[in-house]
Amino acid sequence: MDLRRLRYFSILAEELNFTRAARRLYIAQPALSQQIKALERDIGAQLIHRSSGGCTLTEVGTVVAREADELLVHVAAAQERIRAAIGGRQGPLRLAYTRSARGSLVDAIVTEFRARNPDIDLVLQTGWTTHNITELLAGRLDAAFVRPPVDTPGIQCRHIAREELLLAVPADHLLARERRIARQRIAAEPVILWPRENGPGMHDRITQQLWPHGGPRIMREEPDDEQLLLTVAAGVGIAPVPEGRARALRIPGVRLRRFTAPVPTVDLALAYHSRNASPVLEQLLDLIESMTDPAPA
Repeated sequence: MDLRRLRYFSILAEELNFTRAARRLYIAQPALSQQIKALERDIGAQLIHRSSGGCTLTEVGTVVAREADELLVHVAAAQERIRAAIGGRQGPLRLAYTRSARGSLVDAIVTEFRARNPDIDLVLQTGWTTHNITELLAGRLDAAFVRPPVDTPGIQCRHIAREELLLAVPADHLLARERRIARQRIAAEPVILWPRENGPGMHDRITQQLWPHGGPRIMREEPDDEQLLLTVAAGVGIAPVPEGRARALRIPGVRLRRFTAPVPTVDLALAYHSRNASPVLEQLLDLIESMTDPAPA
């Protein structure tokens, strides 16, 4: 049976939505649909019920999803053991980015790690903080960039950076005329944010800093910063965004403004399981320590 198709189906079984699954797999949605249909032909049974709003698993699909997850874990473990035996390699490092922190220091860390460890295979993926923590707990990742605070038993975080939060506003908004924005000016403004379940710690930290006297008036939730900024450009509302990601995306029709003191911030960290004694992980942690400043008080 085709392991790639099983992996595709495993992701689809988690998302129950072709668009989100295809995005996670970095393939086109029609290609994913074709692979799922091919898997159904291989197995000889329908695995999902398709609908306009997504899909659901059939009874057979539920069994296949469970078995596929177990099989893929065993295959990944076997591949890791084989790679470690070839040419003295230490095996792969399974590492996940967090969507809000691509670029700048994160990419510099990964680039430097590759340069120092050419025989280590970096297996990279991208998710949000909650997803990355789930993957760490399941043993499918060795480390992941996350947005703390993270309060999950068994997970440790190594501080990487503290980043200023900026306010993204439509270019024709009154706030776009100001250099710095006071918090009371945004108290009643319509706000665009990503779903809290993607990163509860970061979400709560943002709202506590910017809306200390009551939660934001959220008009829409978007899955990532790019979609969030595109929605700001369309005039739907304003949005707080980490500075590095906001400046890297450069969405037309959006103006970025700083807040008045105290400057709101969010943190970036590398998360890993406390029981992970991998020497490859230790090399990554040592590199981060050499490239970053100590955690602020």
